[in-house]
Amino acid sequence: MSNPSALQESVEANGRKKRIGVVGIPGKWSTEVLADRLEAKTGFRAVIDMKDVELRLDTNQVMWQGLDLSTLDGLIVKKISEVYSPSTEDRIHLLSHLEKLGVKVFSPTQSMDKLINRLSGTLALHQGDIPMPKTRVTESAQLAFETVREYGSAILKPLYSTKARGMLILGEKDSDEVVKEKLAEYLEHNSIYYIQEALDLNGRDLGMVFLGGEYLCTYARVAGSDAWNTTIHSGGRYEKYEADEALIELGRRAQACYDMSFTTVDIALTDKGPVVFEVSAFGGFKGAKEGCGVDAAEAYAQYALAQVEK
Repeated sequence: MSNPSALQESVEANGRKKRIGVVGIPGKWSTEVLADRLEAKTGFRAVIDMKDVELRLDTNQVMWQGLDLSTLDGLIVKKISEVYSPSTEDRIHLLSHLEKLGVKVFSPTQSMDKLINRLSGTLALHQGDIPMPKTRVTESAQLAFETVREYGSAILKPLYSTKARGMLILGEKDSDEVVKEKLAEYLEHNSIYYIQEALDLNGRDLGMVFLGGEYLCTYARVAGSDAWNTTIHSGGRYEKYEADEALIELGRRAQACYDMSFTTVDIALTDKGPVVFEVSAFGGFKGAKEGCGVDAAEAYAQYALAQVEK
């Protein structure tokens, strides 16, 4: 619903306003701004840190600070943990139980679960015939070494990471000894090698934002002067970008591999055409706001309220 007054009337039609909580990191801007938008529409506010949630199977309750989350109409998962890890998937399992109890979770837990692990997310894109950088996955140090040398420049990516944390860049000028040292360093924190060909991004890549499968906008991430990646975490900045229809269609196809409520598709423009790096498990609000002037938190709140009314 695009009409705020019509939405409000619909929310109150059954005698009470809907209650939607936000799973996120208390104090973080994106979490709090989403909670602000929902509170303004419903009068209800709950910012839920998953570390404080308790599953009580004996009473079939999921408790947080005295509140049974199964009594809510919905939950928007803005950020499920500060850093991705296998334990993040455990938190998704708790939320999937709430889905079984009738709580609408945004995005659906099955979709989020695919994207927490980089390998499962990559396989979904590959099976959807989405163009990606050359990628190989192996447990063999020797095969990993041979792949790096074949690619010339390569990036080692952890299966669980965000904002380029834990990634290692290997260049064609690195000696064999340096490459083997970095491969060993990577294996200290990871059980399998995920190796992607390093592409020349000319200092920028794109974030394409979708809500309920519909295109919202595209922004560019421009790398800081000394960074090899474009993340804001590494000093990058946002700029507006006008995507053409072909590029938007690529982003639409990529996000359709998962059925996300809200997401950002990371796309790079290369001399061989556009490629998709990944689809975000949660998507960001700041890029949409600073790069496109779009209040994605407001749009997401309206979308979730309309969905719980169905």
